[in-house]
Amino acid sequence: MDRLADVARLMIVSDLDNTMVDHHDSENISLLRFNALWEANYRHNSLLVFSTGRSPTLYKKLRKEKPMLTPDITIMSVGTEITYGNAMVPDDGWVEILNRKWDRKIVTEETSKFPELTLQSDTEQRPHKVSFYVPKDKAQDIMKDLAVRLEGRGLDVKIIYSGGMDLDILPPGAGKGQALAYLLKKFKTEGKSPNNTLVCGDSGNDAELFSIPDVHGVMVSNAMEELLQWHATNAKDNHKIIHATERCAAGIIQAIGHFNLGPSISPRDVTDFTDSKLENFDPAYEVVKFNLFFERWRRAEVEKSELYLANMKAVCCPSGVLVHPSGIEKSLFDCVQAFRSCYGDQQGKSYRVWVDQVLPTQVGSDSWLVKYKKWELSGEKRKCCLTTVLLTSKGVSVPEGLTWVHVHQTWLEGAGPTDDSSWFF
Repeated sequence: MDRLADVARLMIVSDLDNTMVDHHDSENISLLRFNALWEANYRHNSLLVFSTGRSPTLYKKLRKEKPMLTPDITIMSVGTEITYGNAMVPDDGWVEILNRKWDRKIVTEETSKFPELTLQSDTEQRPHKVSFYVPKDKAQDIMKDLAVRLEGRGLDVKIIYSGGMDLDILPPGAGKGQALAYLLKKFKTEGKSPNNTLVCGDSGNDAELFSIPDVHGVMVSNAMEELLQWHATNAKDNHKIIHATERCAAGIIQAIGHFNLGPSISPRDVTDFTDSKLENFDPAYEVVKFNLFFERWRRAEVEKSELYLANMKAVCCPSGVLVHPSGIEKSLFDCVQAFRSCYGDQQGKSYRVWVDQVLPTQVGSDSWLVKYKKWELSGEKRKCCLTTVLLTSKGVSVPEGLTWVHVHQTWLEGAGPTDDSSWFF
């Protein structure tokens, strides 16, 4: 909540499975396109919120499986848990709200009387959430009967059916929509209401997000029937909600453009960065562009040209230094020279590079310090470096870009390789 000193330019609140993350996209192209767009244009002055039905256990599992960014806020367990930042610090105020009128013991007693309900795994049973699988053809009848039984026990609950099989029972004040409303109220109290909020979803447990007043919304093209039916019944005349023609994260990018919320062309969609026109020096865009070129060079998706190497040298200070994760200092020029040896070494392989939490700080009239995480994925193996870069605009024009003066890298704990030599830059 406190990362931004000013009002967020944009807050994106997105479901994960089959919304931000496309499980049918083995190359994760749409997710990587969103990542590059967010880090290049939004991270420094906007907020990214993941709102998922997953428990913390399954959420962390997904992060290890997919090239996901780090959100500023994480809403988990169908809106029953809110955490902040890298450390995922819980919101105690939200816990207090959910404790009101909630008795988990009564819920488990009444649900045990329905043989059609199958408990989900232990990881998905949370302090304020009891979760089951239910046959699709029995769901509606069971929900009605269960609501009557719980009301007869003096308990007011929220029952959510989603994904064609999942049934979650929550406190009455819980849910993805209520969690978002709670956050927006906190922002308003602090005088930091986001300029724009975009909510994104694909299933029934996302419907509440679209009910929050004044938000923009996108149902991705692969949205489930249950969400589309909700929209047809409750929000078909709301022009702030669209049904995208693109799947998952590509649909989110489409919505950013549709609502004119900011830049909507991902750097991954730019084939020649020499043609990209910037009006001002942009350290975040520079970092994203540099690392994308490195990926394309190793995948042999650009020509092996001396011109490219010359351009790389041109953006490096002649006396510039890279401190390799091993601790060895190298000349930036020598690092560029070493690019020759790695051209195409990942051609035809599942090799990707992405950056996360790109946060520039202007430290002088013509210099910026940029901190970020640089990830490399090759097959099933991941590596990550915590990277700090000093960039300067001294003596160059905007079209020439920024000059890299100093790069310092250290391995992210638990994400380093056994062999340092495989890390080029």
